[in-house]
Amino acid sequence: MHPAIAPGNIAVVTGAANGIGEAAARRLAGEGMRVCLADFDAERLARVQADLGDQAIAVTLDVSDRAAVEALAREVADRLGRVSVLMNNAGVGGGGDALSNPDGWARVLGINLMGVLHGVQAFVPGMAASGAPGLVVNTGSKQGVTMPPGDTAYNVSKAGVKALTEGLAHTLRNSDGCQVSAHLLVPGFTYTGMIASRIPERPPGAWTPEQVVERMLEGIGRGDFYLWCEDNETPRAVDEKRVLWSAGDIVENRPALSRWHADWKARFDAYMAGE
Repeated sequence: MHPAIAPGNIAVVTGAANGIGEAAARRLAGEGMRVCLADFDAERLARVQADLGDQAIAVTLDVSDRAAVEALAREVADRLGRVSVLMNNAGVGGGGDALSNPDGWARVLGINLMGVLHGVQAFVPGMAASGAPGLVVNTGSKQGVTMPPGDTAYNVSKAGVKALTEGLAHTLRNSDGCQVSAHLLVPGFTYTGMIASRIPERPPGAWTPEQVVERMLEGIGRGDFYLWCEDNETPRAVDEKRVLWSAGDIVENRPALSRWHADWKARFDAYMAGE
């Protein structure tokens, strides 16, 4: 276990009212940490806090509001103390393709990308300056790596989180006396609140949020930066081939998103089959 995850230490988890954030908050509390639960959904957040009792406080906020996140950092410092674990997990979907839904784009980028940046800039400087072990986990997505067509806004937001977290990890490891590590959580098909709103029962192919958190902690324990999660329908080997094909679009100068291009479908299928 990462030394920041220890009884009595403080964790902050955004998007903690359901899904991966809720599962992470419950697991960190189970490790003896005191947890600040942050989410826009006050009702669900209150239920999670009630379950965790004195080990948790709940703060309702919109992570896209920089001032609100900065106020959260001050409140946590006043009420709980120095933060050891920060999980920037709040996220939404439903942005749309490149030619649609400006309001959806603003919402998705504001929460998924700028919300992560706000959390990083509000909490991490103090964590790094303390000289104590610290842990930052930002929730990305496989869609931010392979870019499947559909919700382009979501893909853009998660690609931004990937780039932001990679840069953060570089900055932290080159800061004298800093013992804070940054990690990118990359979930696969996971049955979260976003999916439950459309599909009432967990599909067989989806992982539970608890499985994602278990894989996250295993990866952190190994010192992994990319906390990659499979699911019940896509093994790691398939993910790896898809990632390499996506990178090959640039190297081989193929059409954008050639995996989904009619002229390249047969070649992609043959590549996946090992031909």
